[in-house]
Amino acid sequence: MIKATEKIWHNGRFINWADATIHVLAHVTSYGSSVFEGLRCYSTPKGPMIFRMREHMRRLHDSAKIYRMDMPHSIDELCTSAVELVRINKLESCYIRPLVFRGYGGVGVYAKECPIETYLACWEWGKYLGDEAMEQGVDVCVSSWTRMAPNTLPAMSKAGANYMNSQLIRMEAAINGYAEGIALDAAGYVSEGSGENIFVVRDGKLFTPPLGASVLPGITRDAVIQLAQRLNLPLVETLVPREMLYIADEVFFTGTAAELTPIRSIDRITIGAGKRGPITEILQKEFFAIVEGQKPDHHGWLTPIKP
Repeated sequence: MIKATEKIWHNGRFINWADATIHVLAHVTSYGSSVFEGLRCYSTPKGPMIFRMREHMRRLHDSAKIYRMDMPHSIDELCTSAVELVRINKLESCYIRPLVFRGYGGVGVYAKECPIETYLACWEWGKYLGDEAMEQGVDVCVSSWTRMAPNTLPAMSKAGANYMNSQLIRMEAAINGYAEGIALDAAGYVSEGSGENIFVVRDGKLFTPPLGASVLPGITRDAVIQLAQRLNLPLVETLVPREMLYIADEVFFTGTAAELTPIRSIDRITIGAGKRGPITEILQKEFFAIVEGQKPDHHGWLTPIKP
């Protein structure tokens, strides 16, 4: 359950949490016409820090542009407002949800009469797949549901409608006793989880599916690619066949919510030693050392919450 905070930002002003409501006939409720983001704010010795805020807000703008939604607020304004939101709600660490959607105005598919509504909310949120998963890993399956085919729904947009596909993947996995599902693309290659990108390790080399495999351009995915380059870990973006998952030495998820979560089994086939592998551990520890302020932020990923 979401733990309510005091304030939410709406169209340029702060309102009470309970006042952040929409009309039942808003365009988004019938047609899924929303785009959104998820950011983490980490507690550090120097105070709360938002991870890769500008990159997230840029992707929000990109998602809206693909769906011809004219964003009324600039990237700079959204960044400034997100910092103020965390400060006002007095949170040391939290999850931040920017949400943009077509509101109340018309009931047709073509939404020219509908205003664009913009919200920023934040709340406390722990590990998406559980604290134990960070070390022991999670059990996942390959989903029977396929990711969107090219030229159907744009996978590069973080759109609410896309997550109906994600819900099918996640629900199927849960019903069958798994923590998460991995979807294949329309050609049968590995795509991503319901809300996470995926990395495979084999013989010391990292592999991750390219954007052309119906993959969302993940912000944490990009951070892991940068970390691997700096740590001289060989990495290639390439099509990943399903069977490569089963013979991998390590597999892990990345995402704002999942952070870096190891996978210990896929379709009940044990991956590696059946827990977090050494390369996953190296990347995981480097990532958390930076975002939690234990190591210098040479990448410029963190934005402080000013008192």
